[in-house]
Amino acid sequence: MSQRPSRFPDALVLIFALIVVALVATWLLPTGEFERVAAGSRTKVVPGTFHEVQAAALPWHAFLTSIPRGFERAGEVIFFVFIVGGVIGVLRAGGAIDALLTSSIRALGHRPVLLIAGMTVVLSVGAATIGMAEEYVPFVPILVSMCAALGFDALVAVGIVYVAAGIGYAAAAHNPFTVVIAQTIAELPPHSGAGWRWLLWCIAITVGVVHLARYALRVRRDPSRSLLAGVDAGPLEQAQHVPMSVRHVVALASFAVGIGVFVWGSASRDWALTELSAIFLGCALLSAFLAPLGPNRTAREFCKGAAEMTSTALLIGFAKTIQVVLEDGHCIDAVVHAIATPLEGLGPDVSAVGMLAVQSATNLFIPSGSAQAYVTMPLMTPLADLTGVSRQAAVLAFQCGDGLTNMVIPTNAVLMGVLALGRVPYQRWLRFIGPLVVQLFLLFALALIVARHLGIDA
Repeated sequence: MSQRPSRFPDALVLIFALIVVALVATWLLPTGEFERVAAGSRTKVVPGTFHEVQAAALPWHAFLTSIPRGFERAGEVIFFVFIVGGVIGVLRAGGAIDALLTSSIRALGHRPVLLIAGMTVVLSVGAATIGMAEEYVPFVPILVSMCAALGFDALVAVGIVYVAAGIGYAAAAHNPFTVVIAQTIAELPPHSGAGWRWLLWCIAITVGVVHLARYALRVRRDPSRSLLAGVDAGPLEQAQHVPMSVRHVVALASFAVGIGVFVWGSASRDWALTELSAIFLGCALLSAFLAPLGPNRTAREFCKGAAEMTSTALLIGFAKTIQVVLEDGHCIDAVVHAIATPLEGLGPDVSAVGMLAVQSATNLFIPSGSAQAYVTMPLMTPLADLTGVSRQAAVLAFQCGDGLTNMVIPTNAVLMGVLALGRVPYQRWLRFIGPLVVQLFLLFALALIVARHLGIDA
């Protein structure tokens, strides 16, 4: 099924437009700054210290000359994204990811509720730890066929994939494309607060599985109650089954151990993106050796995986430019001051939920989580300092808003691709996923409030 070209502007178009808007804002907004003080490894904004400063207006062409500087400023993260993309490409080529999914489907195929719960959990863990989502697309036909054999409809299969990915991103503890980048911008240790995030993930994934299972069992009892009643699915493509081997188990285990080692290193040795990249590269080399892929194929698969991250890397560089323009114009603090002033009187709980709402809305226009982090976190970090919200909660608001709306926004290319592959009309998907999105939004809002009262910021 071919998709109609979207009339909605591409994310890069919107970000470029925001760069121009940022330049115009530097001409219109007052120039000012907050005082900042060192607090350990962070630099925190001091409330009540905003003051105007004199600054020359930026020239009209500053939005063009700032773009290369934006890429330079975001260089460490851009290279990190390329490395992670290449590593995932090698792991996928070695068959470990496909084998894990195939084995899960085969093991749970004759146990309907366990199939839904087991597959949703497995896929969600992949999203929460190494940012997987696109990698699940080839398995949609397998799940659709399996669900049809069990008396379910294609909505259940698509739901398994995208409820898992959405919740995995929303409550991720180690996702390198969202959590690590946002925490780096917020001057927090990468992977910090993982325990709280895993607890939130457990609750959220339970809510998601219950929603899926209730619908699946309802359809199995009465097919006429399917939201796809009357939809002609047509023939579906089939994906390959890959058997699990000892080599695959070792490769997957090495990644789990690698993430554990990095969590230890970031807590006790101040490790950051450089060390995390090194660990991922080491795991990729081990996976390539076990496969075995050989040096030439390993290099090709690594380059192929890295190439698939080009759009993400470009969006990060352009998004960073927005911050560069606002900083050059000395008005980024003025924006934060304007947002914080009305929020300070409402209390930190309302501010935290407001951050979640803002991030959810922003994701419609910037569906790339990495790029969204660079657009919003430079504003949300000082805003958190001013309103009494912890920076960890600000990061949590970002990732929850990103992951939650990933399940519904039509600008999300992966979602639209999964729906097309499963032959699920977008309008029917919204009827299915809408109630779950409302439940999860309330859950995440409550989680932000609880996190603030518990003082979770490390």
